Amino acid sequence: MPEIERHVHFEIFKSSFKSWEALFEEAATFADGVGPERLIGISHSEDGGEGVVTVWYWSEEPREAE
Repeated sequence: MPEIERHVHFEIFKSSFKSWEALFEEAATFADGVGPERLIGISHSEDGGEGVVTVWYWSEEPREAE
């Protein structure tokens, strides 16, 4: 059976107006859609008064270059 190639993807949720609870709720809803078998983790930080929550997950699709 061939090995499936996986790529790390992420989704960022950020706001300077929403509460941390609202940001975490958005991230949790997204993570629920990703599913536990693909979820790597969730991280958070604060940058200049803006809350940032990132959901990290596996995908079989390569990331698009920005």
